[in-house]
Amino acid sequence: MDDRTGTTLHTGLLISTTAALAWLTGLPMLFPSLGPSAFVLALFQDSEAASPRRVIGGHAIGAAAGLLAYHLLGGGVSMTTATDPGSIAGLRLAASGVLATTLTAGGMLATDTRHPPACATTLIVSLGLLSRPLEGALIVCTVVVLVIAHRLLLATERVGARYGSELRS
Repeated sequence: MDDRTGTTLHTGLLISTTAALAWLTGLPMLFPSLGPSAFVLALFQDSEAASPRRVIGGHAIGAAAGLLAYHLLGGGVSMTTATDPGSIAGLRLAASGVLATTLTAGGMLATDTRHPPACATTLIVSLGLLSRPLEGALIVCTVVVLVIAHRLLLATERVGARYGSELRS
């Protein structure tokens, strides 16, 4: 199979896993930063960029930084409702996003868990979209599910490549 087709299908299957769980449980297990994470996993497969340590660690730092920034600066405000131009509420939310992104970038660099999609996770949390501590934990658990699905998919592909020709004979 063509690499482009394989990467495309791999990305779709990974997101299908969390989408199905979100649908079956009613929990927010499908959020914007999972798409880029699924693509990174599919595109780079076994490289350092797709290592569980980087992917899970980056999102964990992003969720923690987002929770800290939101509860320190933005608590009670959310991007789901518009704030008045120049308002204190809007300033608090903007400051929360800036602080969270800065903490996430610094945290990922300090721990060698660089995973750019985690900067989207930190904004999701710090802007009040998934800003409760349980939602932060759910974000990390969902990323773990995504990584596990990726590893299982890779194992299945390898078994298929290894034994596929024998099965066709």
